[in-house]
This record gives sequence, structure tokens and C-alpha cells, in this order.
Amino acid sequence: MRIAIAVVMALHGIVHLVGFAVPWRLAAPPGGVYLDSLFNGRITVGEAGMRAVGVVWLLLALDFVAVALGAVLGRAGWVQAAIGVALFSLMWCIVGWPEARLGALVGGVRMGWLTES
Repeated sequence: MRIAIAVVMALHGIVHLVGFAVPWRLAAPPGGVYLDSLFNGRITVGEAGMRAVGVVWLLLALDFVAVALGAVLGRAGWVQAAIGVALFSLMWCIVGWPEARLGALVGGVRMGWLTES
């Protein structure tokens, strides 16, 4: 089960790279419109603000891959680290709602797996 969780976490981390690539204009957004606001358009942050948000998505991606590696290697504390990263990811999905709604769903399922481990 630990390896399956690690694979899902690593893949989820890779998906987080979209949250970095789009604001940095390394990838085109779905629908072709670059966003400049958070919380479903309630707070406008501009291009620079969106790039800062993108950096957080990048850090989350790296965290997920690091925790997945810790799980594969059987490092102590990987479950607690995974729960922390998953919780922060869930909170960050609220910032990017509704575009990040699928990530929130996956994160919620993963939290269930981690608390059962």
C-alpha cells in the first residue's frame, strides 16, 4: 500500500506543475485565458501575483515527490510529512478554485488513505 500511495503522491506532485507552468506562461491554460485572480475571481493579483502563486504550486510539486521518495525508501515520518503536504495542498486548491477542484478531490481521497496507513 505504501508504494501505491507513493506513486499517487508523485503523480499528483507532477500534476501540480501545471499550476506553475501556466502562470509562468510555459503552458497554455485550458480555454486559452490566463487568469489574474484567486478565490474564483474574487481577488485580483495580476500577473506577478499569479507567478508567485505558481511558485507555491512548484514547491508543492517538489514536496509531493520528496514525500513519495521518503515513502518508497521507508523513511521515518513520511506519513506525517505526507499528511502535512496533502493538507497544505488542499488549502491551496481553495486559492485556485474552481480550476483546482479536481486536485482537491484527489487530495481528499489521498488523506483517507494516509490516515488509514
